[in-house]
Amino acid sequence: MLKIIVDAMGGDYAPAEIVKGAVDALADRQGFKVVLTGDEALIKRELDKYSYDAARTEIVPCSQVITNDDVPTHAVRSKRDSSLVVGLNLLKNDISAGGFVSAGSTGAVLTGGIMFIGRLKGVMRPALCPAIPNVRGEQTLLCDCGANAECKPQYLVQFGLMASAYARAAFGVKEPRVGLLTNGTEEHKGDPLHQEAHQLLKATKGITFVGNIEGRDIMYGDVDVAVADGFSGNIALKAIEGCGKTVGEMLKKEFTASFSRKLSYLAAKKPIEGLTKALDYSRFGGSVFLGLKKVVVKSHGSSKAKSIKPSIYQAIDACKGGLIGMMEELLAEQTADGGADA
Repeated sequence: MLKIIVDAMGGDYAPAEIVKGAVDALADRQGFKVVLTGDEALIKRELDKYSYDAARTEIVPCSQVITNDDVPTHAVRSKRDSSLVVGLNLLKNDISAGGFVSAGSTGAVLTGGIMFIGRLKGVMRPALCPAIPNVRGEQTLLCDCGANAECKPQYLVQFGLMASAYARAAFGVKEPRVGLLTNGTEEHKGDPLHQEAHQLLKATKGITFVGNIEGRDIMYGDVDVAVADGFSGNIALKAIEGCGKTVGEMLKKEFTASFSRKLSYLAAKKPIEGLTKALDYSRFGGSVFLGLKKVVVKSHGSSKAKSIKPSIYQAIDACKGGLIGMMEELLAEQTADGGADA
């Protein structure tokens, strides 16, 4: 049975919300097993709060935790019995383990992923790729959103390839439309990095490149993949997150300003809840760390159960959809065309 390894001690609300998210995932879907790494006593205490499928749940005890205060590289090397490092080693060494989920230190997940899982052949830089809700009621994959602040044009091409594979494997998009995030839709827009990346993407086989896109097109445009350097992508992601929270708070203030507005809220409750849900990118889970030999999902540090649950589903869908094989195939085609020049 497919195993999904979950870092039960990673994140602001660990282990309570992490365990609850895992239990919820087990209740709603079959065909996989959850392996929780971390403090055994704490995990058992949380599990005892729920009715769950014990036959599909395993605990691997760990004595250490990597926190956000730790220096990622040093922590990954020194805290070998941490829930994060133990989980990544399980993912690497257990043939039935298909994915790993953690809401822990982003730097430690990225460092540990490269160190223990390793990059696929031909991958220059692995990239973080979250799913962002769009106006079509679907998702736009944003790649990269923070793993690589400084990029070369060739990196952006690979981000487009890897995210296209992810769109096909996990979301069933047959021909993902890929756009390059920059400061204008015209072909000549952007700095030299983005101008060169545009030309390379246009000539790359295996992806459907539709040209430059602007920030608004991530949610409002007609693309399935938005390619970005990690610096710009991270700003875009945080701006989208902030926009969603701002809209929610503004609506709350407006509808609680007076008694009459509270009454009007009752009529508008369902549309407002629908809008709030549509703007919440956490419902898709975390960010898949594309380019590794196995599936690694980095959930937001403040993730609660409602986000951990879809993060586990992300790992399952990417694994069962053949994400790793699809990336290998597209990267091999790029290498054959002479595109893998780091």
